[in-house]
Amino acid sequence: MSRYQPPLTLTPRMLALIAEISEQIGQLSAADSGRQTPQLRRGNRIRTIQASLAIENNTLSVEQVTAVLAGQRVLGLPREIQEVRNAFAAYECLTDWKPGNRSDLLRAHELLMQGLIDDFGRFRRAGVGIYRGEQLVHMAPPPSRIAHLVDDLLAWLEASDWHPLITSCVFHYEFEFIHPFADGNGRMGRLWQTLILSQWRPVLAYLPVEAVIREQQDDYYAALSAADRMAESTPFVEYMLNALNLALREAIENEPSTDQVTDQVTDQVRKLLQLLVDSTPLSVNELMGALGLAHKATFRANYLTPALVGELIEMTDPDSPRSPNQKYRLTSSGRFRLVKLQHG
Repeated sequence: MSRYQPPLTLTPRMLALIAEISEQIGQLSAADSGRQTPQLRRGNRIRTIQASLAIENNTLSVEQVTAVLAGQRVLGLPREIQEVRNAFAAYECLTDWKPGNRSDLLRAHELLMQGLIDDFGRFRRAGVGIYRGEQLVHMAPPPSRIAHLVDDLLAWLEASDWHPLITSCVFHYEFEFIHPFADGNGRMGRLWQTLILSQWRPVLAYLPVEAVIREQQDDYYAALSAADRMAESTPFVEYMLNALNLALREAIENEPSTDQVTDQVTDQVRKLLQLLVDSTPLSVNELMGALGLAHKATFRANYLTPALVGELIEMTDPDSPRSPNQKYRLTSSGRFRLVKLQHG
């Protein structure tokens, strides 16, 4: 039994969020029930990776990340492209790891950071302070204490009988506090929280909560700082539970209903393919106009990204995904799928 017990005050807000999250997980699991297609899972994973890396200042867009993972040439910094490949490899190994195993933790860091830093897969050997601009916001424990602190945290994780939602958030905060690696601590903390949650409810393995954190990045850092000041993870746990709640709400809203799913193509993607079947390549604005859509994020999440991930459409200029002249056209695979849907 672990002797270490992370300090935490259970609040009414936490309990309310746990109840709401649990209800939403039930809804998502029932709605999903085998219909979360490989394309949808891959699309969610791409959103997860893009957002988690964007928090660490990676500038690649969802479309660029999609192109990198499809093996296409992308105009971007080699380091940023390497970060994408590494993160995808790490997330794909989630089912192989045990959350309380130190060797698995180090292996995950190795996958995430190989080719990016010298000390990948090893605890840091120097002191580190975390800065926001010019201001020191956190001085991490000295390297001599890291192995002991990590082992205590992992032992607590293995023995904890707290609710997995609470446990995963507390671990995330405690991990960031220790800051055990020279680089990659933020993305590791988010990856490991996903691992903990996915072993509790498998549907959470593909929940892009990182996209919510990316949109609320200042609040994420503020919650970490508030927890530091209080010397307990309470503010951060409340923040993360709220982020999980929002991500689940979005996932349920975007979950295709039964009559929308035909041969693993949603009604939204089918409409997009039909627009392009007899057309010259069209831009994002042209496609949105033809579909009667005004919200670009919704268009990308429900129409464009799933079609790109499924290789049903392609960019006319894949080397410059952010080009103002970028347009999209049907692939031969997309044309075949559309014919199959129309005659199925």
